[in-house]
Amino acid sequence: MAEHRFVRLPDVREASDMGRAFRGLPPTYIPLRNAMFYSAAAAFAEETGAGAVFGGHNRDDLGVFPDAGPEFFGQLEKAFRAGSAALRSSRFRILRPLESKTKVQVIRLASRLGVPLELTWSCHREGRAPCWRCEGCRGRTEAFRRAAVPDPLRQGPWPEKVS
Repeated sequence: MAEHRFVRLPDVREASDMGRAFRGLPPTYIPLRNAMFYSAAAAFAEETGAGAVFGGHNRDDLGVFPDAGPEFFGQLEKAFRAGSAALRSSRFRILRPLESKTKVQVIRLASRLGVPLELTWSCHREGRAPCWRCEGCRGRTEAFRRAAVPDPLRQGPWPEKVS
C-alpha cells in the first residue's frame, strides 16, 4: 500500500511576496525551493527504505530556475548520501524522467497516458479555484493551448487544493 504524506512549509514564500527581486529570476522564484522539497522527500525515502525519489521537472524549468538542473541534483544526491548511511547504502537517486521534455510535450504525454490532469495545480495564489491571472496560470493556459489538450481545470468542478 502506498503512503502519501503532506509536508507543510508555511513560511516558504515567493520573492515577490517578500518584496524582493532576484536578478534574472521570475517574481515567482522561491529561494532554494527544490532543496527544501527534496530534503523532505529524501527524509521520507530514508524512513521507508526507498532508493529513489522522482521529480517532474521539465526542460522549460532548466532555463528559468537554477535549482532544477542536473548539476544541482547531482550535488544534492551526493549531499543526501553523505548525510545518511541508509541513503548511501541504497545508492539513493533523484530521478527526473521528464527533464528532456518541454511543458507542452509533458501535457501531451500525460494526456495519452490518462494522467488525471484535473489533479494538477499551477496557480501561485491561494484559493480553491485557479486565478487564471498569475504567471503559473498563464503558462498553464498557453501550454495546454499549444499541446491542443483541453485543460480540465477550465471546466471545473475545482479539485480541493491542499494549503
